[in-house]
Amino acid sequence: MDYKQFITIVEDYPKEGIRFKDITTLMQNGEVYKKAIDEMVQFAKSKEADLIVGPEARGFVVGCPMAYALQVGFVPVRKPGKLPREVISQDYGLEYGKDQLTLHRDSIQKGQRIVIADDLLATGGTIEATIKLVEKLGGEVVGIAFMIELGYLSGRDRLQGYDIFSLMTYE
Repeated sequence: MDYKQFITIVEDYPKEGIRFKDITTLMQNGEVYKKAIDEMVQFAKSKEADLIVGPEARGFVVGCPMAYALQVGFVPVRKPGKLPREVISQDYGLEYGKDQLTLHRDSIQKGQRIVIADDLLATGGTIEATIKLVEKLGGEVVGIAFMIELGYLSGRDRLQGYDIFSLMTYE
């Protein structure tokens, strides 16, 4: 299916010169949203995932239905101060400055097979930090699934060595 027809391009958002790819129009179409998630589920199933891990916030709208369909757990990756129990953290670079992601220390067991799910692969910084968190806890990242990949930002290069699945790519 050509999912791009269900993505709305918003010019100059969040700042001038950006062509934002809005997945909410895809999500509003129940049949198309289901097909998209089902394709991502098939990828995760082929990887024999024990858990789906997703960074906030849109990783939740992709990862949670994947975990539900696979009947496996979902583990959220959040910004500091959002998780209530003991966490590990990972700093990562942004275009101007840095940010941090956290993960509950007891959320992943050594040797568990992890598929990371998110809506968009851009530069790869968020996913690289997520991978580091998973691997700190002994999880094995067996795949990474995205709805959209922005090929022109070369995020895939940053994630070399990992199996990446994208429903659609913008070059």
